[in-house]
Amino acid sequence: MASHIVGYPRMGPKRELKFALESFWDKKSSAEELEKVAADLRASIWKQMADAGIKYIPSNTFSYYDQVLDTIALLGAVPPRYNWSGGEIGFDTYFSMARGNASVPAMEMTKWFDTNYHFIVPELGPDVKFSYASHKAVNEYKEAKALGVDTVPVLVGPFTFLSLSKPAKGVEKTFNKLSLLDKILPIYKEVIADLKAAGASWIQFDEPILVMDLESHQLQAFTKAYSELESSFSGLNVLIETYFADVPEGAFKAVTSLSGVSAIGFDLVRGAKTLDLIKGGFPAGKYLFAGVVDGRNIWANDLAASLTTLQALEGIVGKDKLVVSTSSSLLHTAVDLVNEPKLDKEIKSWLAFAAQKVVEVDALAKALSGAKDEAFFSANAAAQASRKSSPRVTNEAVQKAAAALRGSDHRRATNVSSRLDAQQKKLNLPILPTTTIGSFPQTLELRRVRREYKAKKISEDDYVKAIKEEINKVVKLQEELDIDVLVHGEPERNDMVEYFGEQLSGFAFTANGWVQSYGSRCVKPPIIYGDVSRPNPMTVFWSSTAQSMTKRPMKGMLTGPVTILNWSFVRNDQPRFETCYQIALAIKDEVEDLEKAGINVIQIDEAALREGLPLRKAEHAFYLDWAVHSFRITNCGVQDTTQIHTHMCYSNFNDIIHSIIDMDADVITIENSRSDEKLLSVFREGVKYGAGIGPGVYDIHSPRIPSTEEIADRVNKMLAVLDTNILWVNPDCGLKTRKYAEVKPALQNMVAAAKQIRTQLASAK
Repeated sequence: MASHIVGYPRMGPKRELKFALESFWDKKSSAEELEKVAADLRASIWKQMADAGIKYIPSNTFSYYDQVLDTIALLGAVPPRYNWSGGEIGFDTYFSMARGNASVPAMEMTKWFDTNYHFIVPELGPDVKFSYASHKAVNEYKEAKALGVDTVPVLVGPFTFLSLSKPAKGVEKTFNKLSLLDKILPIYKEVIADLKAAGASWIQFDEPILVMDLESHQLQAFTKAYSELESSFSGLNVLIETYFADVPEGAFKAVTSLSGVSAIGFDLVRGAKTLDLIKGGFPAGKYLFAGVVDGRNIWANDLAASLTTLQALEGIVGKDKLVVSTSSSLLHTAVDLVNEPKLDKEIKSWLAFAAQKVVEVDALAKALSGAKDEAFFSANAAAQASRKSSPRVTNEAVQKAAAALRGSDHRRATNVSSRLDAQQKKLNLPILPTTTIGSFPQTLELRRVRREYKAKKISEDDYVKAIKEEINKVVKLQEELDIDVLVHGEPERNDMVEYFGEQLSGFAFTANGWVQSYGSRCVKPPIIYGDVSRPNPMTVFWSSTAQSMTKRPMKGMLTGPVTILNWSFVRNDQPRFETCYQIALAIKDEVEDLEKAGINVIQIDEAALREGLPLRKAEHAFYLDWAVHSFRITNCGVQDTTQIHTHMCYSNFNDIIHSIIDMDADVITIENSRSDEKLLSVFREGVKYGAGIGPGVYDIHSPRIPSTEEIADRVNKMLAVLDTNILWVNPDCGLKTRKYAEVKPALQNMVAAAKQIRTQLASAK
């Protein structure tokens, strides 16, 4: 019985690629040194899978930034502003598209389906000249082959690539992106020919867009594309891989009907209904790659249950045509439990990171072949039973409090317009008030202090003193810049979710459980293993300390329940909404304690609310109902004079704008600049928004410093569709990933732009 891995984490077990990238970007190391780190990581990954017994090992899933950006490079689809003159795309052009440079901004970045991974959005139009401009897929296949590993090269499929793209600037929004299939398929044919010539016998095309709600003309375009490629497939086995949800019946029929395709992969963890379609009829002679090991979470597989599923599938497709696989790429999980020596032993027995999932896939394949490892299966069954019966998982008081939430919508008693009036009387802010989103640059010295405190190398007094000094520095800087509503800069926090999880019950933490979010940015998601509650205040001391340093309003900074949920590895033994309600109650306690401590502006970030939206429209309403309700629970008890902010970033918000309004926040700050101000189109189309709103005026994920004129231009565009008295001026997101040399001039220009427009508005009266 064969085994397969859809994809694997790229950063390395100790984030080796992250540090190599950042060193290269800072001009502290050469391209050759970066490439050496990458080559060593790839070799290690391929060897690990080969040693584990995996038959179908992926290549070309490694990336220096993002697999969609790699496909942009493959197709030579470089926007003209980067002045690429043709030939093989190098690091300069590649990283300029990803990060921007001194003269031009980066391409848009948004969430990859419903994950916390971000991809670079292709900018396309009828005049784009495509060309075969990156041979990465072929080079990596040859690299693995030279190491004695025959891999399955992985390409983002042409249908998904075009479907995820957007019309370039100046191109009509109604432009049919799929009309470009005829232009890109010849390049895919060239790549296929090169891979075949290099010795590849299998190629994997990732087409996750097939799990979305697609219209018949889209499915026809998909079928036409692969029919067109069919002649290139001669002598090859072709796998089309889908993941993240059920495949709808129409897409199932389309993909299983393709005559040139040898194999189809399905996510049978998040797409359990697909099993019914397979049972209803799977084409004879095709391989079924059964994704039974979860690629999105870190819980150990229930091997006995998976084996039962696989045995049923074996009866449908035949023993020689069934391949055991992961449900998706393991990119979305942590790398290896071996790197977690301090993790609680009981909880550790319940988990499987990427390296362990590779072993699970192999164990299931061997069991199906009659070579079941009884000891391994027995240990797995014991761990499953331990988790179900462990008293640390359940807290009856928490469950009772969460159950009591039903029956109320937890809205504040007064409407937002009246609240804003009451808040203005208390805060006395100018029109177009300026603020930032929360974090300030995390310097090496600051990271050292936190690291040494955690390692007990410095005392608590020394730690508190150092953090207070950092807060004071950030407060003074904001006052010098004349920002209206201040933040304390979050120097005590390494990560916005981890910080809160460490202080909530029901959470566990890893030392090296890093997951790539975008580029070199990694996050370390907490593990929610049990019922959640807040034993003690979490932020009150630091917020109160910061407020005592200034007369200006100081924001209390919290992460919202939906974002904590979506940016954690969540328990899979109860519905997600139940866990979210528990987190909401914990955050509610914190909000009310901040208010009692004299904090009049409280930001409850829901950066990931849109990210958790199910991929199928039929499931949207239920998710949005409990997600928005969870946010309202957090602040339903505060006074009218307490201003509640929220923040959202890097997703397409236009389709959920009414749910955002229903959150009933007093002010929302929201990503806008990197997505070509797409958000503003909602208001141009007549949506009325009565609360405060701050669409981001510049992109903080790029080192580029925007000019005062550029920011003023953005603000004027906002004023064309939003009332002056509700508009705020702020960056797109937090500033922790930037350097002070970038932050100071950017914020200076932002404040200058706000003042310039205030003057213009005053003189126009």
